[in-house]
Amino acid sequence: MARRSGFSPAALRYYQERGLLPETERTDAGYRVNDDRTLERLAFVARAKSLGCTLEEIADLSLAWDGGECGPLQDRLRATVDAKIADAQARIAELMTLTAELQDARASLKRHRPDGPCDDACGCSIVHSPTGPTGVSLLPTSSTVPIACTLDDGSVETRLEEWQALTGTATDAVGSSMRTAIEGGVRLEFPPGVDVAELARLVAAEQGCCRFLSFAITVDERGVGLEVRSHDGAQDVVHALFGGPA
Repeated sequence: MARRSGFSPAALRYYQERGLLPETERTDAGYRVNDDRTLERLAFVARAKSLGCTLEEIADLSLAWDGGECGPLQDRLRATVDAKIADAQARIAELMTLTAELQDARASLKRHRPDGPCDDACGCSIVHSPTGPTGVSLLPTSSTVPIACTLDDGSVETRLEEWQALTGTATDAVGSSMRTAIEGGVRLEFPPGVDVAELARLVAAEQGCCRFLSFAITVDERGVGLEVRSHDGAQDVVHALFGGPA
């Protein structure tokens, strides 16, 4: 079973102890007897883990899996994934804010360097805010565009939801992700009927608040595509916002 499932024997025993796997019969010699149903359950466990589900969540989802009906299981799994999307979006907003704060802190360390001990004007002791009350960036401009978003927290959440609704359509007929790696970022390909005007609106809005990103909308024999690029330091942000290559 370990060889066929890809899980170690220790993991299989642990999952059984946690209730993720059904109790199995044993031979007279004490060996567990597993069947294809157990292997199918392990495939589901692996899928749930790939979606970031905890063991507690997987144990709860397994109750729906035991029901033998796909519909209720999909409903439970979708609700779990939706909650994780909301959590990921919140963490993206927090990371963007933290990045802006760190960029500002780094810049402040260059503004005043006193001879001798620190004073009240040096960047070692001054607390700077990267954004004003309206969310306008106060970061200094430089040849390297800072990895920062000028939207306030509420607007960031709304923008993320808009992107999620649009980029979620970047799949083929069987639901596989249509994302490929390109130099400096990722390319998304959309099916026929995508709202190009809405795509262009979001691109323009995003470029206005996240200048470290660059966008290109392409329309050719492949269909409608969106290419998103950034410098090396922001690759994780690109993949968090738009998904990584399939």
